Amino acid sequence: MSVLVHQQGAVRTVTVNRPEQHNALDAETMAELGQAFADAEADACVAAVVLTGAGERSFCAGLDLMSFATRGLAADGPGLDVLLTRTYPKPIVAAVNGRALGVGFELVLACDLAVAADHATFALPEVTRGLVAAGAGISELPRRIPLAIALELGLTGAPIDAARAYGLGLVNRVAPGHDTFDAAHRLAETIAANAPLAVQFTKRHMYAAADHDADHRNRMREGLPEILASDDAREGARAFAERRPPSWTGR
Repeated sequence: MSVLVHQQGAVRTVTVNRPEQHNALDAETMAELGQAFADAEADACVAAVVLTGAGERSFCAGLDLMSFATRGLAADGPGLDVLLTRTYPKPIVAAVNGRALGVGFELVLACDLAVAADHATFALPEVTRGLVAAGAGISELPRRIPLAIALELGLTGAPIDAARAYGLGLVNRVAPGHDTFDAAHRLAETIAANAPLAVQFTKRHMYAAADHDADHRNRMREGLPEILASDDAREGARAFAERRPPSWTGR
């Protein structure tokens, strides 16, 4: 399998498993990756997802250009649109264990939080191959960092290291290579321990606010009573009063 799925508690780990190809994506891998995230979205037992790559050299080196040149990108399944064309409803933490190039960098941008290995690098080299970073690079990167820096990355194809990515706010933490996955998983566990309805509501409306959506405040207020009246809200209050961990139901 070119994509591995593992569940630990309420956190599901999705791993691109093509280390010999630096976890580059061919059509089948993109289909499997999209299906893994569609399955995680539909599974009520999943509260957060960690996305990573196999090995220690590459998170994802982008498109498998050899496969693309000979076979194209068409494949069955939902593909990367599950991640790249919308706000995925559940929190995703990227464990960037090495190079994140092209669509690999775009996958990091599609995640909500990121922990990068201290040897990780990030680049959008598409223009050096006659391609464009149309998945999330062009649309998402200028929202995350200053436009001049986004243009530098998009127009030169040159990489940046983990330290600069952290300084730009593209990653939340930089960890030693051997601790990257564990640090990302701990972050996901912290999120997964919270009330799922409240977490998803917060994510959805923070993204709306970041988009400068003028109507998002009204939509947020419309949805707020459902959160306040939820079983989880009452459980949170009871657990606090009783000095015990809450038991969330997602209702």
